[in-house]
Amino acid sequence: MNDSATGSLADRVILVTGMSGAGRTAALKVLEDLGSEAVDNLPLRLMATLVGQGPAAGRGLAVGIDIRTRDFDADAFADTVAQLRQQTSIPIDILFLDCDSDVLRRRYTETRRVHPMASDRPLTDGIIAERALLAPLREAADIVIDTSHTNIHEFAHILHSQLANASTATPHLQVISFAYRNGVPRDADLVFDARFLRNPHYDSDLRALTGRDPAVGAYVEDDDDFAAFFTGVTDLLGLLLPRFQEEGKSYLTIAVGCTGGRHRSVFIAEKLGAWLGKRASQVDVRHRELRDDTP
Repeated sequence: MNDSATGSLADRVILVTGMSGAGRTAALKVLEDLGSEAVDNLPLRLMATLVGQGPAAGRGLAVGIDIRTRDFDADAFADTVAQLRQQTSIPIDILFLDCDSDVLRRRYTETRRVHPMASDRPLTDGIIAERALLAPLREAADIVIDTSHTNIHEFAHILHSQLANASTATPHLQVISFAYRNGVPRDADLVFDARFLRNPHYDSDLRALTGRDPAVGAYVEDDDDFAAFFTGVTDLLGLLLPRFQEEGKSYLTIAVGCTGGRHRSVFIAEKLGAWLGKRASQVDVRHRELRDDTP
């Protein structure tokens, strides 16, 4: 993890990469809206020249590079970034966009686009091959964002929060509620399971509501084990947050899951967000299953 994430966006170079179909083009548009100069599909052999020059005065630089880039090689990419960081004081961050394979398959099927690694083989095989190829880059990335269940507006907000506000001394905190049946968020640093609590779904008066409704919140809080659970979570976070800050961690994603992602996890995420809001300057709460668009 690179410590450059503490710099101003105007002084930084953001290298945008990740899985094909995960939102690289959308990310570049967002970064351009934030004032960065955006360059896409830059040949890898030219990256050192462009990045070495640094951002234009008063602007950041966002460069899109993925497997469609001419002469792309994951190891060469990582080596080039490592060399640039040694040769220049310019803050350089790798932003890796990830996405569930099932969601990628759906996106390519719906748009009828050809996956760059599936021109002569099944789509699923192409996605698997790309994921294996990019594994070293994901591991080396400074920021990983999972776009599987994020609409375009949430995606822009996450990028803005994590990049434009990264100059603050305290970590940016994100709390996500989710449904286990749809998978654990890939970018989660901490995951808490709320499925042991009584499920409002089985109460006919509460089923159509969400965890944002007071009646659902009262039902969840009335569970005999809720108070001990929430106290345990906040005690743990009270211990971890100062240590994360000492280590220079700029972003922390906390995920709370339940079966359907609409009742228990939503209420707990809201309550946890309010608790964190009294202790940190940047806290976002997002409910993954209460949305219908993707980037």
